[in-house]
Amino acid sequence: MNKSKIGMLMIFIILLLSVDVSFAQQLPNVSLQINGTDNPNDLSNTIEIIILLTVLSLLPTIIIMMTSFTRIIIVLSFLRNALATQQNPPTQVLIGLAIFLTFFIMAPVGSEVYDTSLKPYFDEEITQEEAFENAMIPIRAFMMKQTRENDISLFLELSKAAEKPEKLEDIPNSVLIPAFLISELKTGFQMGFILFIPFIIIDMVVASTLMSMGMMMLPPVMISLPFKILLFILIDGWNLIVRSIVIGFK
Repeated sequence: MNKSKIGMLMIFIILLLSVDVSFAQQLPNVSLQINGTDNPNDLSNTIEIIILLTVLSLLPTIIIMMTSFTRIIIVLSFLRNALATQQNPPTQVLIGLAIFLTFFIMAPVGSEVYDTSLKPYFDEEITQEEAFENAMIPIRAFMMKQTRENDISLFLELSKAAEKPEKLEDIPNSVLIPAFLISELKTGFQMGFILFIPFIIIDMVVASTLMSMGMMMLPPVMISLPFKILLFILIDGWNLIVRSIVIGFK
């Protein structure tokens, strides 16, 4: 299987994560049977299905590399640490929320990939190479919009390419994807820092109050935790956090 076919399998997986489930009714039925045959084409189809199953095992990595999942889970993790609620919300809940927010944010990209690439390919209107190129256009546009120029310049320099790309469309995926990842990490840490500020102020006020009252043996966290939770509830924190995350990708 050539690189374009593997790329199409990866794009197909990302699409299934973000488009409406009703599209699945239009997908072809796939069955895996390993039987003896004298037809080389049958063997080739079986190998392609095995490679598809292998790509499915890489699904979590694909979600992290090319979607909004990285920034979302970092912000939610910082939020839990800022609240100092230990394991509340549980990790499974945070990951589930991050995944569904990723579906919501990536839905327009997935729909565009389906309309311009997968649907014409399934209808045999375009070739595999054309489908792959069409599918990468909206995905690259999404990543490019969230990626800093300094990060792209870094990986272009590290790649030691003989010719530097003259325009953004010429930047290879091997440069764009890691640049997108470190840009998402930086943005997530910036949002996490802002989240910590109001909760640190509460900790400082509580600690100063306890010291002035001579209660040095009483852990400030025990007193500040209820006030943090109360503040978060009063400002409708989850609404504000989710709104900020989603708007950040618009």
